[in-house]
Amino acid sequence: MRFKDVFSIIGPSMVGPSSSHTAGAARLGRVARQLLGEAPTRADIVFYGSFADTYRGHGTDLAIVGGLLDWATDDLRIAQSLQHAEAEGMSVSIKAGKAVTAHPNTAKITLGGTTRTVELLGASIGGGNIEVHAVDGFDVKFIAMYPTLCVYHKDRPGMLAEMTAVLSRAGVNIGHMDVDRKGRNGEAMTVFEVDTPISGELLAELGRLQDVSDVRLVDLEAGVGAS
Repeated sequence: MRFKDVFSIIGPSMVGPSSSHTAGAARLGRVARQLLGEAPTRADIVFYGSFADTYRGHGTDLAIVGGLLDWATDDLRIAQSLQHAEAEGMSVSIKAGKAVTAHPNTAKITLGGTTRTVELLGASIGGGNIEVHAVDGFDVKFIAMYPTLCVYHKDRPGMLAEMTAVLSRAGVNIGHMDVDRKGRNGEAMTVFEVDTPISGELLAELGRLQDVSDVRLVDLEAGVGAS
């Protein structure tokens, strides 16, 4: 597990009562929002494990919806996030589920917007830190402490080399990379965690590569992502 600095261990500035159940949940919501790349019109949230048992008492539902509104972990409006979501035209469904998950504080967030959809499976692992375990059915992992690219593409020879070449020419250092595919020569996703912010021009260049169908950016320090 990698930590950005000492504050990643202590935990972020947040609205209580729990860094795992509120701050981490808010960060999961923001990651899902940024992957969608637009304001959600529909959000379906399923809690698993201890999240499912305690989300009402700990405000986990309010925190995730606050993240979907692109609010920081210490935004005092989180306590009224459901009302704000309704006012902004977001339909929210929240329920408890039962499944074997990698971590007890796990949530699945499915979002729909005017042009896109996204499904995220992730966990709050303590101190406000999170782990994303899957995006749109791809088993890719990242921690959202660094600018993160999720590239949807075809699985073919040379694809990874072309993507990394684009990043290298832009002077972008890759800290972590994860790849999953749904079948040989089928749909694939590559996740790049990088050390520097990603420009719109670089996103566009990646998107122009042959057999890349979409590029999505998560950067919690920069605001809502876009492709």
